[in-house]
Amino acid sequence: MPYPEEAEGFMINELGKYQDFKKQSFKLKTFGEYDVDIKIECCGVCGSDVHTITGGWGESPTPICVGHEVVGKVIKVGDKVSHVKVGDRAGCGAQVWACLKCGNCKSDNENYCPEQVDTYGAPYPKEACPNETISQGGYSSHIRVHEYFVFPIPDAIPSHLAAPMLCAGLTVWSPLVRAKVGPGKQVAIVGMGGLGHFAVMWANALGAEVTVISHSPEKKDDAMKLGAKNFVLNNEEGWAKPLAFKFDFVLNAADMTHTFEIDNYISILKVNCQFHQVGLPDEALPSMKAQQFMPNGSSIGASHIGNRPECLAMLKLAAEKKLFPMVETMPISEKSCAEAVERVKNNKVHYRFTLTDFDKAFGN
Repeated sequence: MPYPEEAEGFMINELGKYQDFKKQSFKLKTFGEYDVDIKIECCGVCGSDVHTITGGWGESPTPICVGHEVVGKVIKVGDKVSHVKVGDRAGCGAQVWACLKCGNCKSDNENYCPEQVDTYGAPYPKEACPNETISQGGYSSHIRVHEYFVFPIPDAIPSHLAAPMLCAGLTVWSPLVRAKVGPGKQVAIVGMGGLGHFAVMWANALGAEVTVISHSPEKKDDAMKLGAKNFVLNNEEGWAKPLAFKFDFVLNAADMTHTFEIDNYISILKVNCQFHQVGLPDEALPSMKAQQFMPNGSSIGASHIGNRPECLAMLKLAAEKKLFPMVETMPISEKSCAEAVERVKNNKVHYRFTLTDFDKAFGN
């Protein structure tokens, strides 16, 4: 085992050849006084992984080990680490470092830090690592993370269910709480997939009345189990007309916005409310005119993961109320990584994947 200087992972060596995973070693960043090493137990498979290794979101350095929904055991901590200790079960999501000094970081917006380091495919600044190192993700034996981005996992949440919360769960939790979703609010969730099913669960738990907008009638039962009160098919003619001026917040969790008739989604918003994107398509959005937003003073926006306080609050609520996602599991291997990303790419998963049995793949 190459740890502690290196880790092993299932990696892609050429973008586009997204099923061609090879088990190989990669260099870990120089260990720092605020660093935490996690021996990985399991890792979720995120749509971001697929968009990255297919090349859909543009260039990324290769070889690359994706995966940013990591849960495992803390095995080493730096001298100044205070949030976790050796032996703790902990995880990290889609960010492993930020400067923690800028205005964004100091206002609990470290997920928008200009110097942030994504969990994989990002160069570390010299401040964080004196040697040139590219971050590598969680389809691997170990991960090294700044303590601020390491989250203790409550005992009540099984590891394979906690993992997808750390990216997918947080990505929809953050915009919901920042929009002050709660009792008396009408919220629409567009798309009942990996992100959307989390959004339905969270919005309902926060006290809102939730409507799911989907093109898949077979998902209605799951939507209702997760707390939705209404289910609307958006592939039916005139679907938006009965919903005019209904919603305080529309959260789009589908990565197909480039195919949408945007006017339909804008029209269902109350005055001065927002159509908010967390599903990020490979393609550009359709052209729009400012006049399209005038009938209700609406807007369109997007967000990036969430901050530490939001993640801790989300995990606390999930543990207290036993709010768990719908997750399929698969022992990690070259073959299963390929199968998992292919199924996520084709929306053939119910509703998240977690790769498991890392000890069998990487040894003790």
